[in-house]
Amino acid sequence: MSLRHLFPMSLATIAMFILSCATTPHTDAPTGQYVAGTGPIDKLQLPAPFATPSARNTSKVIGWPKGRMPKAAPGFEVSLFADNLDNPRSTYVLPNGDILVVEATREWPDRPDRPEKSANRITLFRDTNKDGKPDLRETFLTGLNMPHGMLLVGNWFYVGNTNGVVRYPYRSGQTKIDGKGEKILDLPAGGHYTRNLIADAAGKKIYVAIGSASNIDEDNQWEKDQRRAGIVEMNPDGSGTRIFANGLRNPVGMDWEPETNVLWTVVNERDLLGDDLVPDYLTSVREGTFYGWPFSYFGQNEGRIGSLYSATPTKTANPISVKLFSQA
Repeated sequence: MSLRHLFPMSLATIAMFILSCATTPHTDAPTGQYVAGTGPIDKLQLPAPFATPSARNTSKVIGWPKGRMPKAAPGFEVSLFADNLDNPRSTYVLPNGDILVVEATREWPDRPDRPEKSANRITLFRDTNKDGKPDLRETFLTGLNMPHGMLLVGNWFYVGNTNGVVRYPYRSGQTKIDGKGEKILDLPAGGHYTRNLIADAAGKKIYVAIGSASNIDEDNQWEKDQRRAGIVEMNPDGSGTRIFANGLRNPVGMDWEPETNVLWTVVNERDLLGDDLVPDYLTSVREGTFYGWPFSYFGQNEGRIGSLYSATPTKTANPISVKLFSQA
């Protein structure tokens, strides 16, 4: 797979869009058909390592011309909700309907060729009359460190900074956090910077997604802190921290399957084994399970070819996978 590259975006070309249902009924895609390199793991056909050269194809942001919108699937329509945001990275809807947007990007302090600076803020939008246009826009929270995940549990608002989880006192309806934050969990920084958050239905446990520090753990550092490339479980006050599952190179999106209440995540897999290898995937997350990174992928496929340490563990899991996208 190609290298994933975060590129600088100008303020004028970044926008939030609303995807809403229209009157046209949704048409389901044919079942049982999978594009090459996609599908459930028992249907997935992977290319051999290095079958094609790895490629980087960085997109050029040109913005949307005035009056034009993205084309949505049948049954949906897109309208502009907010613009002039500095790299909007994630969103969170509070119980009262307020929409929070994280503005952040990865910083590269040791790379003179990568001068990006993270906005490190959360912006609040309130659409009082539900017409798809915010009536209020406020800076909700600043002074963060490459934030990503957001979560409200009870009267506490949580933020996943790249180096830890911080919580703040929160009152329903407030438009700006004015209390002092409390860091309840230290996390390793560097590498994949996003730290996503989700709570169980009862609000008794919080789950933190932590990406790896590198592509295939080239420096053999992972065993020193196996929270990386994994999902950590903790109590709402930060106590009781334990590794829930690991071997997931960069788990970002997380959600609960509503019927089984099983946690699922989307994983960005390793690079440099070819233009279409290794596929990113969606998987259920089973407690105590090791999913292979950095040693293997999709079961027992050797994942550190050419590395100094090439042992493949026997304890791996087959993720139930659907490839999300392919970069070429």
